[in-house]
Amino acid sequence: MTAAVTRMALTFGAGLIALGVGAGAYVHAQDQHTSPQPPPFRGRGMGPGGPGRGPGGPGGPGGPMGMLPMLGPQIGLTDAQQDQIKAIVDSHRAEWTALADRARASRDAVNDAVNADTVDDGVIRQKSAEAAFVDADMAVARAHARAEVFQMLTAEQKARMKEMQAQMKNMRAAGKDARRGHRKALLERSGL
Repeated sequence: MTAAVTRMALTFGAGLIALGVGAGAYVHAQDQHTSPQPPPFRGRGMGPGGPGRGPGGPGGPGGPMGMLPMLGPQIGLTDAQQDQIKAIVDSHRAEWTALADRARASRDAVNDAVNADTVDDGVIRQKSAEAAFVDADMAVARAHARAEVFQMLTAEQKARMKEMQAQMKNMRAAGKDARRGHRKALLERSGL
């Protein structure tokens, strides 16, 4: 893989992770934000920074709605569809805020257990299991919201969305392979 492709893949991956970090607080910030909202799902208006879980996760790009906010213009959402999606988001806002709060608290509990003065494997495992349970709840909520949105998309929009998701998955895999190669080269150079 050329250096330019590797750099592009890593830059794209870093951008997705940065978006994921911001999206975690997005839902929570919506209830506190008093300025007018940007038009829904036009790739703008990502919320302020906060904890997230990266692409495809609960705090990934676009928050619980996944990549749809950024990809909406590319799949040709109509104004009516954008309004419907906004209504779906509004109907789940309290649920997503509660899940984001639970996720933040569970991650803090894991970090506290890991950073405790005395290592307690049982506590670390328990807190990690609780965090995984919250992640599962978030995945279920994300799947339900996605299903609601996909019901109102046309067959062409669904196909385009799936095509774009496959492209992003391939780009993430390419970035991962590039990082592995870079790590291997560093280890070889350092004699490890």
